[in-house]
Parts: sequence; C-alpha cells; structure tokens
Amino acid sequence: MRKILIIGSGKSSSYLIKYLLSKSEKENLFIIIADKYIAKTKALLNNHSNSKALKLDVFDNVSRAKEILAADIVISMLPARFHLMVAKDCIKHSKNMLTASYISDEMLALNNKAIEKDIVIMNEIGLDPGIDHMSAMKVIDHIKEKNAKITLFESYTGGLIAPESDNNLWNYKFTWNPRNVVLAGQGGPAKFIQQGHNKYIPYNKLFKRTQKLEVKNYGSFEGYANRDSLKYRKIYGLEDVKTLCRGTIRKVGFSESWDVFVQLGMTDDSYTIENSMDMTFRDFVDLFLPYSAKDKVELKLQKLLNISESEPIWSKLLEIDLFSSQKTITIDKATPAQILEFILCKSWTLDPNDKDMIVMTHKFIYELNNKKYQIDSNMVCIGEDQTYTAMAKTVGLPLAIATLAILNSKITVKGVQLPVNKAIYNPILKELIDYGIEFNEYEIPFQTQN
Repeated sequence: MRKILIIGSGKSSSYLIKYLLSKSEKENLFIIIADKYIAKTKALLNNHSNSKALKLDVFDNVSRAKEILAADIVISMLPARFHLMVAKDCIKHSKNMLTASYISDEMLALNNKAIEKDIVIMNEIGLDPGIDHMSAMKVIDHIKEKNAKITLFESYTGGLIAPESDNNLWNYKFTWNPRNVVLAGQGGPAKFIQQGHNKYIPYNKLFKRTQKLEVKNYGSFEGYANRDSLKYRKIYGLEDVKTLCRGTIRKVGFSESWDVFVQLGMTDDSYTIENSMDMTFRDFVDLFLPYSAKDKVELKLQKLLNISESEPIWSKLLEIDLFSSQKTITIDKATPAQILEFILCKSWTLDPNDKDMIVMTHKFIYELNNKKYQIDSNMVCIGEDQTYTAMAKTVGLPLAIATLAILNSKITVKGVQLPVNKAIYNPILKELIDYGIEFNEYEIPFQTQN
C-alpha cells in the first residue's frame, strides 16, 4: 500500500484524515498520523484498517527521519516554524511534501535541491493561503484571456462563528490555533499597494485601519490588511496593478475591540511575566496600567484608552471576565500573549455542536475597450460541529486532494511550489465543489471608489 505520513494532527486535520480514509480502499492508501499526543488522532481514525496513529516526538531526528523514509509522501501539519526540518528530511530521502503554510525564505531556498531530487514541496495549499490563491488565479487568468487589464485586486478571508452559533458580543470563537489568532499581524508591517502608492501599516495601527466589506446574502464585515501583499504582484502576474491588498475578515466592531489588547501590550510574546501562576485576570490587566492609589483597575483602563462604560468595547471586555478577581492563570512564567490566549480560550472555545463559518471574498476591477468592469467572487462554508469545522474542511481538503494528485502523477511540477497554475488549481477547485466549497461570481457595474 502507498503510505501517506501526516505529521501533526491539530484542529485542521479532521477533514484531511476523513478524505484520505474515504479514498484508501480505491487508491490503495495507508494513512499514518504521527503526533506526540495521539488520543484525539485515534478518535479521528476510528480503528480504520488502513490507518495507524503513531506517537512521535518531531524533534527526535532519528525517529522523524525513519518515518519519512518509510513513507511515499509527507504532509506536515506542524506549526509553520517546524516545516523546514521536515522538508530537509524529505529532500534527503526524495519524498514529496505538502504544507498549508506560507512559504518562508528558508523554505524557498530549498527549491534547487528539491528540483535536483525530482520532488515537489507544495506550500500554501490550504485555505488562506491556498484556496484564496487558486480561486483568485482562476478569475485572473480568465480576465487576462480577454486581453483585459486588471487594475484592482482585493482579497479577504476570515474564520468566523456561524450565525446559528454566534452567541457572544465579539461575534467570534476560535476555529483554529488560538495562538495564531493572538499573534496575528506581528510578522512585520502590513504592506499593500493602493492607487499606485505603496502603503505600510505598523502592528500598533493595524486594527485601527479596517475596510468595510459586503458579502452578498451574508451582510457586512470588516477587513484588515494581512502580511505582505506586495509580493503577490509577481506571484499573480499583476506587476502593473494599481491596487492589491490581501486581508483578514472579522465581523464589524471586532477590530477596534481587539485593539485594546494591542495597545495595552497583552499580545506581546517576547518576554515572560514573573509569578504568572495563580495571578488573577484582574492582576494581569493591572500590570499594564498606570499606578493609582485610589482608582480601580476598570477606571484606570478607561482613562488610559479613553473608553466609556457605555461603549460596546466595554461590554465586550466585561463579557470575557477580563477584570475577574476570582479566575486565575495556571501557566507559570507565561508571556502576555500566552496569558491572553488562556483568558480568551475560557470564552471562545467552540462548544461541541457549535458551527463555524469561513468567508472569502475577492474583488477585481479590470479595463477592456476603454470600459471598466467589476467582478466579485465570494465563498461561504459552514462547518458541522466542533471537530468537523469549516476551517478544517477548507484547510484539509485542498491538502488531501493535492496529495492524491501528486501520488497519481496528475500534479507533476517539481521544486518549492504554490498552487497558482491551471494544472494545479483547476482540478482541485472542481473537486472542492463536490464538498460544498464553491465560489459565486458576480459581474456588476463598476462602482467608483470614494
């Protein structure tokens, strides 16, 4: 049997495993899930005869290399910073590899070695990045085939809570790694181009600069710029585009409330707090506020950030018990970001029957025969429950489909790759429709920008 090794089995792995198991008989597959903690993995495998849960310490170089050598293809579901060591093993042993993470400079530097070994290391083949690239390139290529000129491309994606499970003031719950949510935006300034002018937003201003978004049949959202959009001009073949921005979607009002944590310093992951164990939530907040012999913690925060009790922001802070003198932190020598994650997980963890929602929206403006046209392309996916989430579906299925396509030599590119050419994105997007992941495209009258 052809062995597929999946290293790591976090929140986004459920649909990946489900898909591959469903194909295992017909495609002669044996699925090996390697993780340090395998209890949840065993539940997902459900004693399937073509599978095995394997306890693995990914930092054990000998054991890791042994399992990669025995596999036919490798999927890394580890945190992004650990992909590189897996990739180096895959190059050494000539094994194809896939990840859903952004390509790092260090990963890109392996391109020539991967080509020499006649393997592909496919990155950014999840949701965002992944489905966003593929769905955008489908429209971009279609427009270019008309010999039209694209002047604007904007793309926003968000993992949210579905309306039927939306029961908190933040309109948000964690649908993927909470740590990544807390640290979002800290990898350098957001970079994009607007009307021909490069723009940069530093982290401390990121959540103050949002854009209003409308998604047909789903209402209003807001988006903030994400990472480095400038590099996608070359990747998407849009070197002459006047406006290009990629970003993250949240429900309206989320960003200004999240900015409270940013301005206080609660999202900082660069240092640890002494005596954090058994510190109350209230004590944690007070660490970041000016000293006052008479003012309560609440009043000090209100004065510092100019927030009144009548504002929605204040109600949201109260809802997560931020000022509780009863709830305590159970992490020793934690960073501020780790403590904030701990506090938010108390309120924002999905309940067993909660449903999440993925929203992705693209906007294109192009010129043809001296006229301007606008295309909006939207995708909304609703999850099933706490395990089989829309996030897991939209991250895991592209990975799984691409894995099988590589095994069956339907994807034959080599080197460190992105899914941005037709030979890769067309069959994957087509199969995703069978699983309810489909884009609705609307060509609408061009609307002059304010």
